[in-house]
Amino acid sequence: MKFGQGYANELRWRQPQRGDKWHLDEVLLKLKGKHHYLWRAVNQNGHVLDVLMLSRRNRQAAKRFFRKLLKGLGYAPRVLITDKLKS
Repeated sequence: MKFGQGYANELRWRQPQRGDKWHLDEVLLKLKGKHHYLWRAVNQNGHVLDVLMLSRRNRQAAKRFFRKLLKGLGYAPRVLITDKLKS
């Protein structure tokens, strides 16, 4: 009780600033002869927000990544920048 709020404030201060512009990217990897897709989100400050590796590249995979990303961070971006791929 004595140091709880001070400790929480210190942790909040150390977190990287949240950006409202996200860059989304996907990369094709080959692991043990099988193709996997690495989905990644980075904010404008260069901090990695979330990473997800899946064996599929479809609408369900994209929805799963966004659901995980938005649930974990608790805020929505102002701008999303993609690599202009179909996915």
